Amino acid sequence: MIIQPYADVPAYRTRDGSEIRELMHPNVHGNRAQSLAEATVPAGTRTLLHRHDLSEELYHITAGMGRMTLGMERLDVGPGDTVLIPPGTVHCIEAIGEEPLRLLCCCAPAYSHDDTELLEREC
Repeated sequence: MIIQPYADVPAYRTRDGSEIRELMHPNVHGNRAQSLAEATVPAGTRTLLHRHDLSEELYHITAGMGRMTLGMERLDVGPGDTVLIPPGTVHCIEAIGEEPLRLLCCCAPAYSHDDTELLEREC
């Protein structure tokens, strides 16, 4: 069993503009089929519109309020909500409250920059 202490996980910026802490990833921890990350989207900002051809994602909101664009739909989300993002689905998420939006993101197969197609220009 592998335990990854949160304090040992450095944050980095992904291609979509969110701040990520990769809590468990096959390239680092030896698990095989998925990755788990915590994403933070600062209040008043959003990730870039993007899609993943291979990865199915689950977003589980842990703090803050958000507005999820999922294909042609726009959904308001908050703590306790979980969103399924099927492979190939265009999506982004915006922090609409006064505090940062925090979410857990599970990807299967594991997250890869190469599987992220940006549909907007990077900041």
